[in-house]
Amino acid sequence: MTFDHVGVGTMYFSRTITTTAAAATILAALIAPAAAQAPAPGSLGAPGDVLTMPLQDALQVLIIQDESRAGYDRSKFRHWVDADKDGCDTRSEVLLEEAFLPARQGPKCTVSGGEWYSSYDNTYVGDAKKLDIDHLVPLAEAWDSGASTWTAAQRQAYANDLGDPRALLAVSAATYRSKADQDPTTWMPTEAAHCTYVANWTAIKMRWQLTIDPAEANALAQTAVTCANAPVKVTLAR
Repeated sequence: MTFDHVGVGTMYFSRTITTTAAAATILAALIAPAAAQAPAPGSLGAPGDVLTMPLQDALQVLIIQDESRAGYDRSKFRHWVDADKDGCDTRSEVLLEEAFLPARQGPKCTVSGGEWYSSYDNTYVGDAKKLDIDHLVPLAEAWDSGASTWTAAQRQAYANDLGDPRALLAVSAATYRSKADQDPTTWMPTEAAHCTYVANWTAIKMRWQLTIDPAEANALAQTAVTCANAPVKVTLAR
C-alpha cells in the first residue's frame, strides 16, 4: 500500500476534474458550515490523504459491520446545490462534464443537445431529460454505513461530491430506477461493467470512510476475485 498524489487509476468513466485545486475548493465550500474544529481522522486517515492500493487490499481495509436504516430520510442529504456559485447546480455540472458530445448550456444552466454514455446498461442517450444522476453509493446506503452520524454539512458534501469522478454518474433513467438504493448484494450493472463498478464502489466507500455489511462484503469479494487486481487511488473526503 502506498500514499501518493491523487489519480483515478484504471476506471473508465469519462468525467474528469480539471484541477485538484478546483475540486478541493468545491468540497471546502460544501463542508464550510461545519464546526470550526476539524473532525478527527478516521481509521484510514485524514481528509486530503491519498491512498493507493490493489483492489483486493482496498476491500480488506473497509470495516465490516451490520448496517441500520433507522431514521433515514432523503431530505437529510441536501443535494443539487450550486456550491461554486457559477449558476449551475450539481446535476447540471455532471451533465455538462460527462457529455462526450458537448451539451449546450442555456439560461439558468439548462442543458440541451449533447450525448452521454450510460455505463450501467451500455446505452447511449441523446436527451438530458432521459438521464438521472446516480450516487454510485446511494444516499440511503451511505446513511446505513456511517452517514447517520455525520453533520448536515458533511451529508450535503457527500450528496454533491464533484471531487471524485466516480461518485456521481449520468445514467439512463431506467437503470437509475432499477438500482434505486440497492448495494451490490442485490443489484449490479451490465456484466461488462461489473469490475469497474466494484472497484468504484470500493473507492467511494474508502473516500468517505463508510462501512460495508457482511453480505455486501461477500458480494464485492465474489466479483473482485474475477477482476484484475488493479490499483485503486482515493483522496479521503473525511
